[in-house]
Amino acid sequence: MQRHISSDTSQTLPTFREALRVWAKIGLLSFGGPAGQIALMHRMLVDEKRWIGEQRFLHALSYCMLLPGPEAQQLATYIGWLLHGTRGGLVAGILFVLPGAIVMLVLSSIYALYHDLTAIAALFLGVKAVVLAIVVEAILRIGKRALKNRTAVAIAVVAFIAIYILHIPFPLIVLGAGVIGWIGHRISPAAFAMGNGAHGKVGGNNATPDTRGLIDHLIERGALTHTKRSTRQAFRTLALWLLVWLGPILALRLATGAGSVWSDIGGFFSVMAVVTFGGAYAVLAYVAQAAVDGYHWLLPHEMLDGLGLAETTPGPLILVLQFVGFLAAFRAPGALDPLLAGTLGAVLTLWATFAPCFLWIFVGAPYIEALRNNKAISAALAAVTAAVVGVIANLALWFALNVLFRKTQVIAGVQFPIFASIDWITAAIALAAMIAMFRFKVGVLPTLAFGALAGLATWLVSMLMV
Repeated sequence: MQRHISSDTSQTLPTFREALRVWAKIGLLSFGGPAGQIALMHRMLVDEKRWIGEQRFLHALSYCMLLPGPEAQQLATYIGWLLHGTRGGLVAGILFVLPGAIVMLVLSSIYALYHDLTAIAALFLGVKAVVLAIVVEAILRIGKRALKNRTAVAIAVVAFIAIYILHIPFPLIVLGAGVIGWIGHRISPAAFAMGNGAHGKVGGNNATPDTRGLIDHLIERGALTHTKRSTRQAFRTLALWLLVWLGPILALRLATGAGSVWSDIGGFFSVMAVVTFGGAYAVLAYVAQAAVDGYHWLLPHEMLDGLGLAETTPGPLILVLQFVGFLAAFRAPGALDPLLAGTLGAVLTLWATFAPCFLWIFVGAPYIEALRNNKAISAALAAVTAAVVGVIANLALWFALNVLFRKTQVIAGVQFPIFASIDWITAAIALAAMIAMFRFKVGVLPTLAFGALAGLATWLVSMLMV
């Protein structure tokens, strides 16, 4: 069932229940970090459902890349908000995180009690091999559509070199790309029309039906009124979400005292939510230093174990923070049962980490939508989009190196594979997944199921051979 917007058009808005099913599916299948997650959403929402057009998807992604926190989760929230307003954004953002958070909670509990996760790791290794195929497909598809001219290609290449070889911080790369786009548009508008009208007004001469989605048509007709900006509404939303985010944390601090583990978890991860530009890896070193040396919540090797667990679960990699919060409370439970305390610590960490993500979207998205008609801002965001392609390529390469090779080496600050350490079984699963998806057009879900079963089968065989 779909709800008609008006009687004079065949354009329909998906029902909230239909969207709910899609967001749940995305949440369950969102493996592979931001590269894999963005690829999955692009495939499902742009190519299959056609709910959002190519250029509006990239426009939203450019904004989310500029925000602190997990960009893929915020992109899901943004698109959910476009479809069904605040409740749509809430459902999309929560369901993007919830499956991974549940899995991470179970794995954290097993880790705290037993430290034995080899079977689970084997199962998810096969999943990651399939995700590699999804990522490769996405890079090819998004790159082809986002890099419309030589200027865009050059920005993408420079962004890749800057982050992978020169190790320039992610925020500086996207900020620099935006400045280049802004200035470049004033100097040579033709050269910096990188989206071929991509960030211009919906319904413009260059916006063909093939590249536009349902949301684009509905906004053009004025059907989605919640996307219009309002300063009064922005201030109300800001006040509400600051209270939602910080209210429970301040209440816990008053109830348990400034030196309690609950106050430490809430305060520390609230700060992390504001400074985590570039995702989990950008902030991991700081979190590890504070959690290990400052708060003494866990040991150094346990931080790496937590990252490994986060890499095997659906949802954003920043769920590694949930693992840290779980162990912090598990090891200082007070009068509570350790598992209960750990669970509460994980929930508090999730709240402090993800509540502000909704604030950034619900306050900023109406203004970002309005900026689609500003040519200078659109050129800046188009340049950011091109840089994002380079950043995603960097994430994809990092992901491939760590999935396909057991060992890598760093030479002059650049990560290279040790070819003798290649995992042939994982490589074979990834190759089979690419053939299935590229050649035979097999869907994401059956391909992921194949990867999981193949990974588990290899573990069972290895156990029988011991």
